[in-house]
Amino acid sequence: MTQQNDEEFFKARGFGLKMGFGRSPALLVIDLIKAFTDENRTLGANLDKQIAATQDLLKLAHARNVPVFFSTVRYDDADLRDAGIWRLKQKGVVDLAADTNGHELDERLDFAPTDSMLLKKYASCFFGTDLVPRLTSRGVDTLIMTGCTTSGCVRATAVDAVQNGFRPIVVREGVGDRSAAAHEQSLFDLNAKYADVVSLQEASGYLDIYPKNDRT
Repeated sequence: MTQQNDEEFFKARGFGLKMGFGRSPALLVIDLIKAFTDENRTLGANLDKQIAATQDLLKLAHARNVPVFFSTVRYDDADLRDAGIWRLKQKGVVDLAADTNGHELDERLDFAPTDSMLLKKYASCFFGTDLVPRLTSRGVDTLIMTGCTTSGCVRATAVDAVQNGFRPIVVREGVGDRSAAAHEQSLFDLNAKYADVVSLQEASGYLDIYPKNDRT
C-alpha cells in the first residue's frame, strides 16, 4: 500500500483521532545532546532545524513558566555495563560514556535554572526515571515533545506517555532521525495510534496563549 492508501485505510478504521492539548503542559526535549546532534559522530545526524524549532518552543515555555524537561543518556560504568545488553546492538554507545562529552546538551539550546535534566539509560524518558512523579506533582497532563530520534527515543517516550495517562504532542519540525524513512513512518504510526503530531505553529500558538503563572 502507498502512504496515501495507508492514511485513507487507517482513517476509515477510526485511527488518528485528535486528542488535543490538555490544560497543563510541559515541554520535553529528548536527547538533543552532542552525540546525536553532531552528524560526524557514530550516532549523530544533522538536526539543525530541529534545534531551531526547539529553541522557539523553549523561549515560549520559559516566558510562560511552563515546566521544561531535558533528557540525556549517560553510561557511568567503565565497561558500559549500565547499558545492559543494548550495548551489544550498537557500537555508538561508547560516545555516551561519562568520560566523553557525548551526553552533554547541545550548546545551541537554552537550559534555564528552572529547567530539569533527566538521566536515562534506555530509549524512553519514563523507563528507570522519576518523570511520572515529577509531572504529576506539577499537575502536568500534556507533554509537548521535541528531540531525537523519532523512531527511537521519541517514539518510545510517546508510547509510554500515553500509557501513563499523559497527552503526547509530537512537534513535527522539532523531531528528527538518521533515516528519513524511519522518521516519516514513525510520525505516521505515532499520529495513528499514540500521539498527536502537530506543526511547530500549532504548538507555538498553544504555548503563546497559555496563561503565565508562578507554578513551582
